[in-house]
Amino acid sequence: MRNEYLLLTPGPLSTSETVRQAMLKDWCTWDDEYNKDVVEVIRSKLVTLATKQAGYTSVLMQGSGTASVEATIGSVISNSGKLLVVDNGAYGARIAQIAEYLNIPCHVVSPGETSQPDLNEMETALAMDSDITHVAIVHCETTTGMLNPIEDIAKLAKQHNKTVILDAMSSFGGIPMDIADLGIDYMISSANKCIQGVPGFGFVIAKQSELEKCKGQARSLSLDLFDQWHCMESNHGKWRFTSPTHTVRAFYQALLELEQEGGIEARHARYQTNQTTLVAGMRSLGFEPLLNDDLHSPIITSFYSPIHSDYQFKEFYDRLKKQGFVIYPGKVSNADCFRIGNIGEVYPSDIEALIGAVKNAMYWDIK
Repeated sequence: MRNEYLLLTPGPLSTSETVRQAMLKDWCTWDDEYNKDVVEVIRSKLVTLATKQAGYTSVLMQGSGTASVEATIGSVISNSGKLLVVDNGAYGARIAQIAEYLNIPCHVVSPGETSQPDLNEMETALAMDSDITHVAIVHCETTTGMLNPIEDIAKLAKQHNKTVILDAMSSFGGIPMDIADLGIDYMISSANKCIQGVPGFGFVIAKQSELEKCKGQARSLSLDLFDQWHCMESNHGKWRFTSPTHTVRAFYQALLELEQEGGIEARHARYQTNQTTLVAGMRSLGFEPLLNDDLHSPIITSFYSPIHSDYQFKEFYDRLKKQGFVIYPGKVSNADCFRIGNIGEVYPSDIEALIGAVKNAMYWDIK
């Protein structure tokens, strides 16, 4: 059950042996042992992790995290609605692309991939365009590793009575937050991120009073967020269509392991130590992060590629993989960089071992 390498990526990520072992049993999607004892427990635990306040519910959706984002965008915005979205990376841009595909009017705020959004620009857009009904923001933009100021953005949106959608794909479970305190109406994440499960489904934690307004609005059958929620509510956790049973059971195990670690605060502390250890170690070898330190998240960090004629990312990647570490290529359009994730079943000792592996892999300095 052991892997040959650690996945230092933003997800899928390295999981524990016990999470992987949880997938070795087959489950019936009609059985109470699955729906009541696994799915419903997951739904309850997710809400408890997201907020201490009442009035929130959760719904699980088959597919990638993007499927849950599309289900939310396509289900909660009416035909007369309009979306404002912050695009400072690939995932904010993807939300705008989803809106375009679904013919939802969209105002895009684009500060660039290495900058946080200008709140004054957002204030102007909200004040000048009364058609805007919803505001969407990515919490951790893993294009760069930037953490966006969701508290300020949500507060601004609420001042203008807008519904707030938070893509917390790569942050939920790894960064403490209370979505009710923040004023978040819909928060979206995925099984294979900071909860440390495996791919196969995403989930939405929603203010129930808002979700109940969405009946009949969905632009897709399989991605109808309201109908999926209503089916789970009415049938003790039953999914409308075939659920990814093995993945769901692994996620249940991952939630138990999050509790055993000490909850989100403890996991956040581990991830932060991973990230600061990583940056210090990489700097000692001559690598510099793409972002200023005050913009870093504990999730993933982008580093500038070495300026050397012999450097090729693929060879660097292969040399690290042979030593037991898998990193990620860059995704920034105007900078040559690569990314290293800090999340998953990864500990500071693993990051220290990675720094040694990076030093061994620096072939361009030894030719």
